[in-house]
Amino acid sequence: MIDINTKRNIVVAVSGASGSIYAYRLLHKLKLLGSQIETVSVVFSNNARQIWSEELDIPLPAGKDIKLYKNDDFYAPIASGSCTTDTMIIVPASMGITGRIANGVSDDLISRAADVMLKERRKLILVPRETPYSLIHIRNMETITLSGGIICSASPSFYKKPDNINDLVDTVVDRIIDLIGLEQKTFRWGE
Repeated sequence: MIDINTKRNIVVAVSGASGSIYAYRLLHKLKLLGSQIETVSVVFSNNARQIWSEELDIPLPAGKDIKLYKNDDFYAPIASGSCTTDTMIIVPASMGITGRIANGVSDDLISRAADVMLKERRKLILVPRETPYSLIHIRNMETITLSGGIICSASPSFYKKPDNINDLVDTVVDRIIDLIGLEQKTFRWGE
């Protein structure tokens, strides 16, 4: 169990699915919640870098508050169970990375770090942005869930009556932040 008073060590992995805005908004909000966070490590798959560029047309995240690792860097601390990472979010999570994680294929840093999270019984959150799902997708997500991972689909809600795309995306991002266990001020149903 994670003490809410302990600063968090978080990995954000961006895989090659459409939906870079979810990762962008999550990183933005994590920066705002920085007093609760020790480190944020970020990994992009090769396809994710291209999709980020096409969808957002902004530079990849960088700065002293983010540790950026290459996806082929197996010497990165997050590739080891001795690392103090307590939460990993793959957002968006492609069905390719989901399948590799579900089947124990650690052929890049994202899948290796996810494997570490599961074997160490730490929090792994996958945010698939795919529709519709095939039976293979569903079974892979089931396997990850049975192994202790959390599937949080990128399905926005409309309770708050979002005014723009960021507000709509933030309905998913705020749910991710809740799953991480960070304190935030956000819309709550019935309040």
